[in-house]
Amino acid sequence: MLKDKVTIITGSSSGIGLAMAREFASRGAIVVMAARSIDKLQTIEKELSSKGYQVMSVATDVTKELDCQNLMKLVSDKYQRIDILINNAGISMRALFNDTELSVIKSLMDVNFWGTIYCTKYALPWLLKVKGSVVGIISIAGHVGLPARTGYSASKFAVRGFLDALRVENLKTGLHVLVVAPGFTASNIRNVALLADGSVQGDSPRDEKKMMSASTCACHVANGVERHKRQLILTFIEGKLNVFLSKWFPSFMEKMAYNHMAKEPNAPFK
Repeated sequence: MLKDKVTIITGSSSGIGLAMAREFASRGAIVVMAARSIDKLQTIEKELSSKGYQVMSVATDVTKELDCQNLMKLVSDKYQRIDILINNAGISMRALFNDTELSVIKSLMDVNFWGTIYCTKYALPWLLKVKGSVVGIISIAGHVGLPARTGYSASKFAVRGFLDALRVENLKTGLHVLVVAPGFTASNIRNVALLADGSVQGDSPRDEKKMMSASTCACHVANGVERHKRQLILTFIEGKLNVFLSKWFPSFMEKMAYNHMAKEPNAPFK
């Protein structure tokens, strides 16, 4: 069902984005990879092209409106259509709000929220023409407020609210809107998470080997697009169960979230 569908994936130079580029390409989609690092994208493009997949790379900083506008123009000029937009580019944080510089919160909103807004705005006219799909990769932090991730949770809640409203607006246009909340997934997002002063965390505080793989997540996303799902919450305990508990037992869930996150090595609170 994804064969020859022009699919734009932001943040596709690593992690879940890279896994989705490989997954969608393997299903026959025409994949447009967008990220800041054109060198990484071109290396991945060579890998996928050698397998006979149709791939295109575009250097894009999603915090810049003109970059996002240019991305959609380049793709639509080349293929005369855009079928699927996957808003995946994102950064995280790990610091108490009381200690965090406001520039860190702004950076998170610029990438996670405004990047989604810019790309969706300029892709939407093309998506409406083909009754295509717009996808947002959020997080369980977009359903449950996580301590030391205030800016991250805020940005992901904002993306979820935006896409849920966009879905309602387009009930009669045929636009498909999918919001995906992976549980903890093995990727580099924790390695590049921002600390209170805006510096990069470096080592992940979690055992990445025990998490869902990025390729498994990518498979779920591709299936969700094919089946026109409206929402995916991935993994059971850290995903579906947490969202359920936060809805029906919020006070209990807040204590659980606090105690769970406090157990991380070098957690900024205890």
